[in-house]
Amino acid sequence: MTDTQTLAELEQEKQIGGYGDEIARDIPQIDMSDFFNRKAEITEALWTAATEIGFFQLIHHGIPQELTDEAFAMSAGFFDLPEGVKEQYPLKPGTNSGWEYMAQVRPSTGTADRKESYQITLPRMGRLWPSGAELQGFKATMLAFERHNWALATKVLSCFADKLGFAPDTFTEAHDPQSPEYQSTLRLIHYLGMEDAKPEDFKFWRAGAHTDFDCLTLLHQKAGQGGLQVCPGKDAKGRATAWTDVPPLGGVVTCNIGDMLMRWSDDRLLSNLHRVRMPKPEEYLGPRYSIAYFAQANKDVLLEGPEGKYEPMTAHDYIQMRLRANFDK
Repeated sequence: MTDTQTLAELEQEKQIGGYGDEIARDIPQIDMSDFFNRKAEITEALWTAATEIGFFQLIHHGIPQELTDEAFAMSAGFFDLPEGVKEQYPLKPGTNSGWEYMAQVRPSTGTADRKESYQITLPRMGRLWPSGAELQGFKATMLAFERHNWALATKVLSCFADKLGFAPDTFTEAHDPQSPEYQSTLRLIHYLGMEDAKPEDFKFWRAGAHTDFDCLTLLHQKAGQGGLQVCPGKDAKGRATAWTDVPPLGGVVTCNIGDMLMRWSDDRLLSNLHRVRMPKPEEYLGPRYSIAYFAQANKDVLLEGPEGKYEPMTAHDYIQMRLRANFDK
């Protein structure tokens, strides 16, 4: 792949930097309990949400709330470390592992997101874990949380495999965490507090409008720390103008389809726009924390849709192209 090669979704992002309108929509909630006995029913619900909206929420999903709470506590602990400590674990170009501060520039805005983040991509974590002396229990908690998210993501993806006519474990094998080619990522995110911000600071975005470039995103939010908005669909001129708030609910995992799976499904599954807006004056102005798990196929996996709509492409080439487009490195 070359730097001059682009995808249609990248060009799309360049057109969506405006604020637009805000409207209320229902975000489907799907009960994942008793998964293997209810898989046919769950599959239909997931397929409807993924092909009509591209966003949905999972309840009774099996990730222990206690573990989620621990992960958030450890995330806050990491971001509270002195900058000099965090700088020892830098995100390097093309790795999607380590710490970065206001480095992600969205094509939609041309400005850096107002956040810092720490990426965990397991095969690339050499010398990137904070020591036990710096943050006791961090690595153990994050490894456990990462694996729970992988298990939930592969359940959802197995339902899509059934509907697309793929072998049942196609996506599970494509996201094999035992492989050195594994590139799914757990991302801890800290959006900067706005308590002392100047009026002009609120003209920026905590995270500019974008689609994700993975197969499936699982997002954990903290109650009371809102700002996530989704935009399923466009107006008659192809613009993304109508945005809907996604309330942060405890015990709920918010999911969206990514560009990789949209391509892999020959555009049957929808990757839709989302962003994190600035808080409004009457809202909570403190820091916002979220944790996302990005399920993206192992580097050596060939993305090839059931009907062959797109030229086959390895997941490695796809992700590297997207990383180059979104990080000002």
